Amino acid sequence: MNLPSVFVSHGAPSLLLEPEQPAHQFLRGLGATLGRPTAILVISAHWEAATPTLTTAPRLDTIHDFSGFDPALSAMRYAPPGAVAVSAQARALLDEAGFHPQVDPNRGIDHGAWAPLALMYPTADIPVAQLSVQSRLDTAHHYALGQALRPLRDDGVLILASGSLTHNLRAAFRWTPGEPTPPAVSAFSTWVADTLTGDRPENLLDYAAQAPEARWNHPTPEHFLPLCVAWGAGTPGRAPQRVHASVTWGVLAMDAYVFD
Repeated sequence: MNLPSVFVSHGAPSLLLEPEQPAHQFLRGLGATLGRPTAILVISAHWEAATPTLTTAPRLDTIHDFSGFDPALSAMRYAPPGAVAVSAQARALLDEAGFHPQVDPNRGIDHGAWAPLALMYPTADIPVAQLSVQSRLDTAHHYALGQALRPLRDDGVLILASGSLTHNLRAAFRWTPGEPTPPAVSAFSTWVADTLTGDRPENLLDYAAQAPEARWNHPTPEHFLPLCVAWGAGTPGRAPQRVHASVTWGVLAMDAYVFD
C-alpha cells in the first residue's frame, strides 16, 4: 500500500469546534479519501528542535499548547498509540541521509498534529509518530528531510505535514468578521499553487525572495517548512494536487496538497 505525502493547514485550534468552516469539513472527509494507513508520521510546525527529533513514547499524550480559546478545546484528548517502529525506521533513514536525528521518549502530540488528526481519524487508534522541524534551517533542508523519508510511504505510512499556507497571527487576531481577505493572502496562495504545479517547482525553495508578500504571510518560517517536507516526500517529477483552498480568521489560508 503506497500512500501519498500530504500537507494540511491546521489553522487555529478552534477549527475543531467550527463545522461551518470549509476547512473543517475538508479535514473531516480527508481520512476516508486517503484510506487507513498502517501508521502516521506527522511533521508539525509546533515542534521546533535544533536537530530532527522523533517521538518514541508507546502512547502520545495530548499537549494543549495554546491559550485563550474555548475551554472545550483544553478538555479534548487525542492520545494515539505511538508508532515506535516507524520512529525507528525514520531515524534509520534520516541517519543514512546524514541528518543525525535524535529521539524524545517523553514528548506527546501537539495541536498542530492532533487537531487535524482528530478530524481525519477521530478514533485515535492509528499509531502516530511526530518529527520536529528545524526553523533555523532552510527550505532545502526540509525538502531533503522529505526525500529521506519517502520510502516510508511504501509501507503504508502516511506522511502528514501540518503547518499553514499563510500564518500572520498578528493580522488574524486583529481581523474583524466581515472584513475581506487581504490581497496579500490570495497572491501568496496563488503563487504557491502556480509554482508547485508549474514548470519550476524548485522556486518554492526560494519562496522568501520570490513569493509576493512572503514576509507578511510568514513573519517566521515554521508553518511553511512542513510543506517542503511533504513536497520532498512526493514522487519526483509528479505535480501535486491542490485539494483544498479556503481562508479562516480572515488571513489564514487553509490550502492542502497531496503529493503522490
